[in-house]
Amino acid sequence: MDTTLSITNSSRFQVSEFILLGFPGIHEWQHWLSPPLVLLYLLAVGANVLILITIHHEPALHQPMYQFLRVLAIVDIGLATTIMPKILAIFWLDAKSISLPECFTQIYAIHVFICMESGIFLCMAVDRYVAICYPLQYPSIVTDMFVVKATLSMVLRNGLLTIPVPVLAAQRHYCSRNEIEHCLCSNLGVTSLACDDITVNKFYQLALAWVVVGSDMCLVFASYVLILLSVLRLNSAEATSKALSTCSSHLILILFFYTAIVVVSATHLAGRRVPLIPVLLNVLHNVMPPALNPMVYALRTQELRVGLQKVLRLGIDASRK
Repeated sequence: MDTTLSITNSSRFQVSEFILLGFPGIHEWQHWLSPPLVLLYLLAVGANVLILITIHHEPALHQPMYQFLRVLAIVDIGLATTIMPKILAIFWLDAKSISLPECFTQIYAIHVFICMESGIFLCMAVDRYVAICYPLQYPSIVTDMFVVKATLSMVLRNGLLTIPVPVLAAQRHYCSRNEIEHCLCSNLGVTSLACDDITVNKFYQLALAWVVVGSDMCLVFASYVLILLSVLRLNSAEATSKALSTCSSHLILILFFYTAIVVVSATHLAGRRVPLIPVLLNVLHNVMPPALNPMVYALRTQELRVGLQKVLRLGIDASRK
């Protein structure tokens, strides 16, 4: 495959685009993976749009917990849309080339949305912690302004802390190889093609993971330990069951999200023998949570389920008219 080259001011070669080859080892038939990926993407976008419409139209859902869910739905749509159009273009149109600025922009967007998802899970854990451990103070602590401030703080934190990732990647010199065995621009996948030292890139990637996602994960699980201890002190079995049921959907998604991150990281470190596995898991980790999150909440949260039924009923009645 031809490599597009340009001459830099220092008279060194610099590639002007990357080539995304797709899934390693299955290039000949990887297009057959497009139907399930399309279904996941349509489910992610459609279900989260339906969640947004339901929360907007149903007054009973104008509560902090559902406002955080609204933010999570927006983040999920953004995360899935960041990668899926390009993946489908590779499969259907053989559009494998991507310019350096587009690639670095995708790296930034992926990191922002994944860190935002982790941050919103932390906000939702704090919301449940205050609701269960301090029920009388909950209305005065978790207000609409609290939701706005918490969301803005997460946007600023993740938007600023992830800037060095694409900036450091853009500062590397790409002088020979430009073919990436992946469907998307992953930071380490791109920087591994650099001709100069990438130690600082690896260090910042690791530091970002520990400082942002790692700290969020520790705080989330600490919140649920405190919630569990508080619930176990309740004398009423009915109250205990109700308290746990309000957290069950959130806890399921948290466990899936952070377990997936750990699995993807572990397979990436051990993925040299079977490179397809970490690439496939990386893609699925960016599209499966957006598809599953609204479904889990809709199935396990009664207020949201009732609201969805009302919205769907209104849509059916409107189409008949």
